[in-house]
Amino acid sequence: MRNLELAGRSPVHAVNGMAATSHPLATLAAVKMLQDGGNAMDAAVAACAVQCVVEPGSTGIGGDCFALYAPKGGGEVLAFNGSGRAPAAATAARLRELGVGKIERQSPHAVTVPGAVDAWSQLLRDHGTRDLGGVLGAAIGHARDGYPVHSRVHVDWRDSTEILAQDPTASRIFLPGGKAPPVGALHRQPELAATLERIASEGRDGFYTGPVAQDIVTYLNGLGGLHSLEDFAAAAGEYTTPIKTAYRGFDIYECPPNGQGLLALEMLNILAGLLPDVPGPLSPERLHFAIEAARLAYSDRDNLLADPAHSDVPVARLLSAAYAGEQRARIDPARAMTELPPNVLPAHADTVYISVVDKDRNAVSFINSLFNSFGSGLVGPKSGVTLQNRGESFVLDTDHPNCIAPGKRPMHTIIPGMAVRDGRAVMPFGVMGGHYQAMGHAWFLANMLDFGLDVQEAIDLPRIFAGADGPVDVESGVPETVASTLRAMGHETVASSKPIGGGQAIWIDHDEGVLSGGSDPRKDGCAIGY
Repeated sequence: MRNLELAGRSPVHAVNGMAATSHPLATLAAVKMLQDGGNAMDAAVAACAVQCVVEPGSTGIGGDCFALYAPKGGGEVLAFNGSGRAPAAATAARLRELGVGKIERQSPHAVTVPGAVDAWSQLLRDHGTRDLGGVLGAAIGHARDGYPVHSRVHVDWRDSTEILAQDPTASRIFLPGGKAPPVGALHRQPELAATLERIASEGRDGFYTGPVAQDIVTYLNGLGGLHSLEDFAAAAGEYTTPIKTAYRGFDIYECPPNGQGLLALEMLNILAGLLPDVPGPLSPERLHFAIEAARLAYSDRDNLLADPAHSDVPVARLLSAAYAGEQRARIDPARAMTELPPNVLPAHADTVYISVVDKDRNAVSFINSLFNSFGSGLVGPKSGVTLQNRGESFVLDTDHPNCIAPGKRPMHTIIPGMAVRDGRAVMPFGVMGGHYQAMGHAWFLANMLDFGLDVQEAIDLPRIFAGADGPVDVESGVPETVASTLRAMGHETVASSKPIGGGQAIWIDHDEGVLSGGSDPRKDGCAIGY
């Protein structure tokens, strides 16, 4: 339990239902949906739609979605992949013909066909009690009537001024008077409200066919993009078999590739034999092991992770006990590793994560993203849809498993998580922050399962981030004595430029019938139960 004399927040406890998101308006929308008789999936989509309006830098209907779902809180976990695909005309050869040497963030080639709205539609159809029209009301109201800009939202918005200024529609909508709206300002998105109303009325086809799709395709084509109306009409996410590993008596579930949940499980497998002997959650020993495990796992990701429909991703090998032992043996307890392959992917970004549990203990772990803040920075002129930049993760090297190809999904960073014990789901959880998410999952789970922190303390604990190469980002909450010890061990450290990611989780105590939720203070949101 935290020191109650210090600033902080306690976990939220409730019996009937709970939602935890990174924005209070989204959490409120989810809880209202639960109280009005909707279930966890209805609430998750309602919350996500609100965030697509009120957190415009973090997520949007022009982005992608992944979900894990445990019906009735049971041990059967369903996974859904709602990531978008490259256009049918997109090949490495074609892009080279167009003079493209690398897919840049604001290039139309960075925009894959958005998968979020289709994912919402399928998940509601199969597991909800409402259709899209029944869950989009709050989001439509905020877009049409206005929403107050919150503090963390403003910071991310302000930091995106330069990229927003380069697109006429983005500048007009998101930079009134040439700058990001201040904290507390009321902001409206009337074009997006009209688009959401069309989706509410027509379902997924209101986005993937007709005027909205036409607006997006016409705009991207005008910039040199290869998208077609057929690409949009054919968009469809799919159910997949989740992957898992055992850790401290729990089964930890993740979505399979093309997402990076595989890395989180690989890190847990490596750390399983290292953390029992470290003195504390912020000890230099714990941070050193976390850094080294992350470097090994992210190196695997950058070399191997891709769309399994196009490339052979060795999931079984990477999750095997033998491989974890090999990786663990590469870690020197006293010194940082010096030789790893270079990181070939863009810098980490942002997203939103939603955790919901209802009265029947249906548990949803739900994540939606544009990748970078405001995605590509490109906005449909008539529809008001901000478009993702997931295609930036593709490469043009035809020998690399993540090379762009027609209908291919790029390596993806957004990953929902689910913990199961004794055949019952006990915690939908997730961590935001682009590439950080895989390390964040392993960090958060070890905080709880190795060091005994409660759900809120485990989210609050100061963070570090290490990719396959480069310096280690260190939050200001990490003691300087710890950071200096890491440097003495050979790690290069830098002060993180902003808080590292975010996160939410809901712990389900089936015996007591109590839900305990946590929400990251690095964001504006909260957990609310009733």
